[in-house]
Amino acid sequence: MNDLQRNKELVWGFWQALENEGVENCESIAADFMTADSDWHGPDPINELRGAAGFVSGFWKPFLNSFPDMKRASHIFMGGKSSGRVDGSGDGRMWVAGTGYFHATFSKDYLTIPATGENVRIRWGEFCCVEDGQIVETYFILDLIDLMQQAGFDVLPPSRGIDGVYPPPAAGDGVMLNAQDAATSDYTLQHIRRFIFEGLNSYDQSELESMGMADFFHPDVKWYGPGGIGACLSLKEFEDNHQKHWLHAYPDRAVQDLDALIGEGAYSGAPGWAGVKATHTGDYLDCPATGRPLEFNGLDFWKLENDMYVENWVFVDMIHLFRQFGIDLFERIPRH
Repeated sequence: MNDLQRNKELVWGFWQALENEGVENCESIAADFMTADSDWHGPDPINELRGAAGFVSGFWKPFLNSFPDMKRASHIFMGGKSSGRVDGSGDGRMWVAGTGYFHATFSKDYLTIPATGENVRIRWGEFCCVEDGQIVETYFILDLIDLMQQAGFDVLPPSRGIDGVYPPPAAGDGVMLNAQDAATSDYTLQHIRRFIFEGLNSYDQSELESMGMADFFHPDVKWYGPGGIGACLSLKEFEDNHQKHWLHAYPDRAVQDLDALIGEGAYSGAPGWAGVKATHTGDYLDCPATGRPLEFNGLDFWKLENDMYVENWVFVDMIHLFRQFGIDLFERIPRH
């Protein structure tokens, strides 16, 4: 078994142990899999946690307290050696990543979101860096806007896309527990590098066509956007319902060095905390331009087919984004 497969086995085992053992043994489980000084980067307002103990007390126990019957569904599971720098230099850390749903009953309030007592599906994405058989760094995100919507709270204007659409890959091949062809994985990684650093970063701040999205996105691409933006089920929908509004608000946005960028099989993925930087010079989701410099936190997964991206699963930390506007979206939840 090679290092990548060992790392995937470790992270998969960690997730299964957390789910199966519940809250009673989570401290010892986390200590077995995570280093005592590991860095955990999470969604606003949780943000940064330190070490296995910090992860348990700052995220996992409060999460299980609100969703005690949580079951994890993994739609994509993959790993690889990162190549996330714009100039292609260095990097090379080993990462394991996944995305899917937490299925649970919303039993107790979570982050001041009132509990409903009903079943919810919570979108999650995670990237774990493994060194010497332990997790040393994690990027993790929940789609909290989508959770608010399921609880009946609309803190943002109606989505231009379709709410609540975040399915598994259409081909059913996203969970790659077994080793994948190395040449295919390398090609996938180089392809996503071209798309991100040559395509997305080529926008001339005037014409959408300057980014060359039609060279990378299939005309029927399924773009599964986060709560507040929604899904776009074709390239035209993506451009009309999301991209032109995004670029109107942040015309100078540029992808930076990413925290990780990996490819395995036909799938690629990346987390980016401050992975995109921009200036807020146009209105967005009813928020007037602030003129402020912004940083975007998020995760992406892509499926490549015949040199075109046919599916894209997207997270943006909208809580963090709006906080930079000077708006706390939690304050828009009515209080009884």
